[in-house]
Amino acid sequence: MFGMTEGYKGRIGNLIRDARKHRGLTQHQLAELLATSQSAINRIEKGHQNLSLEMLARIGAALDSEIVALGAGPTHLRVSGPTTLSGSIDVKTSKNAGVALLCASLLNRGRTTLRKVARIEEVNRLLEVLGSLGVHTKWLNDDNDLEIIPPKDLDLGNIDEAAARRTRSVIMFLGPLLHRADTFELPYAGGCNLGTRTVEPHMSALRPFGLEVKATDGSYHANVNRAIEPGRPIVLTERGDSVTENALMAAALHPGTTVIRNASSNYMVQDLCFFLRKLGVEVEGVGTTTLTVTGRSTIDVDVDYAPSEDPIEAMSLLAAAIVTKSEITIRRAPIEFLELELALLEEMGFQYHRSEEYAARNGCTRLVDLTTKPSELHAPLDKIHPMPFPGLNIDNLPFFAVIAAVAEGQTLLHDWVYENRAIYFTDLNKLGAQVKLLDPHRVMIEGPTSFTGTEIVCPPALRPAVVILLAMLAAKGTSVLRSTYVIHRGYEDLAERLNLLGANIEPFRDI
Repeated sequence: MFGMTEGYKGRIGNLIRDARKHRGLTQHQLAELLATSQSAINRIEKGHQNLSLEMLARIGAALDSEIVALGAGPTHLRVSGPTTLSGSIDVKTSKNAGVALLCASLLNRGRTTLRKVARIEEVNRLLEVLGSLGVHTKWLNDDNDLEIIPPKDLDLGNIDEAAARRTRSVIMFLGPLLHRADTFELPYAGGCNLGTRTVEPHMSALRPFGLEVKATDGSYHANVNRAIEPGRPIVLTERGDSVTENALMAAALHPGTTVIRNASSNYMVQDLCFFLRKLGVEVEGVGTTTLTVTGRSTIDVDVDYAPSEDPIEAMSLLAAAIVTKSEITIRRAPIEFLELELALLEEMGFQYHRSEEYAARNGCTRLVDLTTKPSELHAPLDKIHPMPFPGLNIDNLPFFAVIAAVAEGQTLLHDWVYENRAIYFTDLNKLGAQVKLLDPHRVMIEGPTSFTGTEIVCPPALRPAVVILLAMLAAKGTSVLRSTYVIHRGYEDLAERLNLLGANIEPFRDI
């Protein structure tokens, strides 16, 4: 019984700590609001303090956060359809760029200010990890501008294991940290349930910088041999985004010139390259598969950077408009990373208007405004499969499952990257689609579909979960999507923002 109450108090403590950090308050500031001591707040957040319901309600009011809800279980979404959307919406900044830039801030001994950072669960987890290393992070305003100030020395022995295990991005600490310590440990990472993505490509990318990692008992044990430096081009065995980012960050603090071949040129990698240039690192070949990086022995600058908009969010908004046959304007869409998707949609009969191009706040990424037109779609002539940029984005493939379901004819989707993701597309059948699983990577989708509302438990993978939510928008009657935490990991206020366009999505909890 003792263990149960300890665990329960610990979970409440974590909730309070998360809500406090989300509000940008220190323990001292929260203590002042509640007329108590900082040590009491510290005990509460560690789960070492009994709390009355009255105290919980006061903390909730101070943090503008419902700490106690009746039956405080997972959040579900109730969707009333069918929906027709209208109006305009701005694409938010890239989640994956934000995550990479948080890791890259560890390269800089000066102050890093990032503009309009995606305020999602993955970012919150990384901020907790950074905080445990002694990095001071602060949300500056309602625009989600974020200030990051590192300590003189990182406290690598104090890393927040619980937060680190709840994010897959912590592996991207290897590149920046190998310059900060000769030995260190990182707890194993979690993330989406998409099968085992091996860490070996990261290891082979970082070995030329002297990093050796042994993975044992849930931690990466890292040792750095300073005598080893890259003597020839680093050839990545996998053209992965995070692998490329790790190699870039390692190269940024290596004062020689490093050539990285078979590099990803995807949107978040480009944002990282533009950020490294602002740190004074020379990066040539942005947008190609060969990056040449001339690093610096130390980086100590005050830098201000605005990551670009998220092409995956833009694609989810496009898919929402297509399946609901709606006319909406999607502003600030990064066209360079949507051109192939749009070409394929045009081939399927999609009609839309595209504005002239203009520059993102980073001065480099090209943006447009897209206005969708209600369109009758037909299946494409060929199968749909993702490829590294400039091919169809791997994270955009799932949206074609729900688009294909409303198109006339048969569409073959081949999701070759992830072992198990395609399996989740069959959840669309519960809403009335005809999705046939051919093998763990391929599905055949027969359309058009008249979706009908039902209740579905959220799949454990981010994009398939959003795809089901979009199908529910187009479904007749009431649908329920249960346990939607995975969506909050990757999207900020998605339901609320769809509601602003005319959707009827209501979050609720079981009582």
